[in-house]
Amino acid sequence: MKENQIVTTSDGSQTLYSPEFDQHYHSLHGAVSESLHVFIEAGLKTFNAMEIDILEFGYGTGLNAMLSWIYGKETQKIVHYTGLEAYPISDDTIEAWTSNLKGEQRNMAMKLHELSWNETVVLDHHFSFRKVEILFEDFQTPCRFDVVFFDAFSPEAQPELWTVSIFSRILQFLKTGGILVTYSAKGQVRRNLVQAGFEVERIPGPPGKREMLRARKPEVLWA
Repeated sequence: MKENQIVTTSDGSQTLYSPEFDQHYHSLHGAVSESLHVFIEAGLKTFNAMEIDILEFGYGTGLNAMLSWIYGKETQKIVHYTGLEAYPISDDTIEAWTSNLKGEQRNMAMKLHELSWNETVVLDHHFSFRKVEILFEDFQTPCRFDVVFFDAFSPEAQPELWTVSIFSRILQFLKTGGILVTYSAKGQVRRNLVQAGFEVERIPGPPGKREMLRARKPEVLWA
């Protein structure tokens, strides 16, 4: 397997390029800008509760987890984070990627990656964390979540992950009124979410994208 390559994006933050999937882990218009817009602003910040449960499909570099940890610290909210990843990034690549972060962000990112897989760890008063090495379709849990960060590679690269079947399983992981947010705005993705039982809206996308999707688990699920 070819090693992932580090790429600098337009906002100065860095992402990885996967030769295996021919995909970047984040938008070239800005890795941090995209993550903040799609997952923090359009996802995490929509909840007023003081305790929030997050499930991420596509843990990757851990950027979304780090930004969620920062959000918990800044707002004094309690964030419980579970990140799923089928193809963990090598230690050498992560060390190179985190070396470009500054100060506390670098310390937080390194801490997340040093933790063991498949164990829940309370990192401070505002953040508990678990990363699970598993195929998305194999994941099972009795837990229910407020928000799902759906951050898989694109539908072109991993079409098997953007299906009605996967979205139907995710619907069961969400609390009533919980949401799924994703950078994708493709028509087929929207239709698959609707068929799975979600209420779906198109909202303004991050830099370089006109739209993204936000899907909600309705109060009443129609058969």
